[in-house]
Amino acid sequence: MANRKTLSDKGVTALKPRASRYAFPDPELRGHYVRVQPSGAKSFVTVASNPAGKQVWTTIGAADVLGIEDARQQAREAIHRVRAGLPAVEAKTETFGTVAANWIKRHVEPNGLRSKCEIVRLLDRHVLPSWRDREFIGIKRSHVAALLDRVEDKHSPRQADAVLTIVRSIMNWFATRHDDYTPPIVRGMRRQNPGAQARARILSDDEIRAIWKVAERNGTFGGIICLCLLTAQRRTKIRDMQWSDLSIDGEWTIPKEAREKDSAGTLVLPDAATSIIRAQAIIGNNTYVFAGRGDGPFRGFSQAKAAFDAKLPADMPGWVLHDLRRTARSLMSRAGVRRDIAERVLGHAIVGVERVYDRHAYRNEKADALRRLAALIDSIIHPSKAAKVVKLRRAAR
Repeated sequence: MANRKTLSDKGVTALKPRASRYAFPDPELRGHYVRVQPSGAKSFVTVASNPAGKQVWTTIGAADVLGIEDARQQAREAIHRVRAGLPAVEAKTETFGTVAANWIKRHVEPNGLRSKCEIVRLLDRHVLPSWRDREFIGIKRSHVAALLDRVEDKHSPRQADAVLTIVRSIMNWFATRHDDYTPPIVRGMRRQNPGAQARARILSDDEIRAIWKVAERNGTFGGIICLCLLTAQRRTKIRDMQWSDLSIDGEWTIPKEAREKDSAGTLVLPDAATSIIRAQAIIGNNTYVFAGRGDGPFRGFSQAKAAFDAKLPADMPGWVLHDLRRTARSLMSRAGVRRDIAERVLGHAIVGVERVYDRHAYRNEKADALRRLAALIDSIIHPSKAAKVVKLRRAAR
């Protein structure tokens, strides 16, 4: 039986359950008890009277996870607060998980941020597993740095900077709603130099041939790659293409998303592009041309890209899907497409007075640009065919 003059962790363990619940007093701290359940479960509790004379019982914690000394310290604080007329336990501030959810509800969703899915993905994958229950205002600069180190080491500096952007936005938003909060993020925490990261890579003719050859045998993902090059559109636009966006004669109406500056609008697709689209299978009730699982579009770009790259020549330099868009734009210039028409094909916003007064749709001009682009790509993919055409033309003169 526990010693009545003192109570140690060993003595707490030695307390035996009874038929009904009972409280064993701590001889070293008045008002502190070990509550023992008939099941044998034990917890530390305390009782004190508030200024109104009402007894307030407070559970300190389970005895199997909290030592007697820690329990006494917390009990003293609880007794002191109750006698002063305060809640026994100081209310905890919001957790990072709570603030992040509120930020999505009150900032991301109302503003229609197009990156919502990516924001949620990065939070779920990199931040919330370790920060979900962390006290928000207790997150220090060192915690942010450690988080970024982990993401950079396991993934990439670019991924770390994407996480930093989200965390900074959440903290800045929180600061607008609380008087005494100062975000811990400072200049210099990025892992990349934004200016140095501006990509200038375009694919060479040999690289285009190598990628196209693999893409032709790579199903849905290969179709997306080919269409990115043939239309100069972003991968998300290709991925989100739905059958209802296409007319019978191959005209593609590209929906303009909320907060998007501009889009290519309507594009009359070349035959090479419509052939790829018609080759895609219609899966159940899925409305997307490049269908994924369930009712949604194709997902899993990272895994598909890694598998795709493994089939390319081993000495081919690294590339990303957005390089296809840059390459297509450069090829349009090479094919003699006017600069302003090429920019409209890409869906870049036209600025200045021209944007205000020139409301022409440029439908035929954009269609011609894509035909020129498709013809040039075909000549790159089939150089022997292109050379034969040139010889025939010369012979006909």
